[in-house]
Amino acid sequence: MAKVTPKENFLKLAKGEFPYYVPFYSLMGDPYLGECAVKGARISFFADTMMQGGTDMWGVPYAKPSVGIESIMPDTRINVLKDITDWKKVVKFPEPLDVDLEKAYADNLKNIDRNESCLSVGPHFAPFQELVGLMGFEGGLIALMEDPDEVSAMLNAMIDHIMPHYKKLFEVFKPDFWHMSDDTCAKTTPFFSPEVYEEVFLPLYMRLAEPAREAGVPVLFHNCGYTTPFLEFMYQFGVRVTEPFQESNDIRKCQEQFKGRMSFVGHWGWGQHMPKNWPDFDEEEFRQDIRNTIDECSVCGGYAFAGFPIGVPGDPGVKRAYSIMRDEAHWYGRKVYGYTD
Repeated sequence: MAKVTPKENFLKLAKGEFPYYVPFYSLMGDPYLGECAVKGARISFFADTMMQGGTDMWGVPYAKPSVGIESIMPDTRINVLKDITDWKKVVKFPEPLDVDLEKAYADNLKNIDRNESCLSVGPHFAPFQELVGLMGFEGGLIALMEDPDEVSAMLNAMIDHIMPHYKKLFEVFKPDFWHMSDDTCAKTTPFFSPEVYEEVFLPLYMRLAEPAREAGVPVLFHNCGYTTPFLEFMYQFGVRVTEPFQESNDIRKCQEQFKGRMSFVGHWGWGQHMPKNWPDFDEEEFRQDIRNTIDECSVCGGYAFAGFPIGVPGDPGVKRAYSIMRDEAHWYGRKVYGYTD
């Protein structure tokens, strides 16, 4: 058969179908052997200093952890909002930047071949994460329990502030995927009940996904942890691909339940995201675990592999582990369905 582009293959997956081969979904959008299924674009409509260890647009302070992933996180030592009823006095609602979207799109096309890769873009606003960023986990969860109406009012006001700009973004970029995210779950359980999700968060996600849902564009949704109890709600607001769908979820059961409706990306966490016995790991054992994961998860279709080894920042072994993973997943992903280039 003619060579299938990574874009064609991933869009087939997004329809809930068997892809031609098991794709590798890169969290960072980096190519391997010239291939990348999905590449993301990020547009900042509001000034913030979070990447420099300052605050995000709403006033949440950020800091870089000393261990773990090389990224920045909300500084949990500081709770900006101590009482949810004070949000109008505390939360910042800055003026937007003057963003030339046509130029931004042209600039992104310098690094994204839309014939080869899917383009994803979306609202970089995660309602639950912003709530706990402002109030801390304890404060945010208590506010959800004691005053869900005030939580909803705050988060809806924030969406009112940002969504006109993201609707314009959708119109200009015409993405293949509307990329949303919110980490609402720990490894083995959600942070709150399905009832709270339906009452508070589903209406918010419905608003954030509106441009894509109206245009028939699938939502690609990032949500770590045990997300199974929320999948039906996710489908309602337009999610057709979810990642990283961690191993605490029963992927085979969910694939059967959502067959033809939703696809799942990830489900790998061997050695807690680094090879067992790190740093003295056995490479063949590492590769075999990747093959085992693909064998287990690809049977029902609707699956793409993803993994991202996490270690001490600057450890050269992390790069080596990721390189081995990319290589094995790339080639073995082609074998399971008998695809040849």
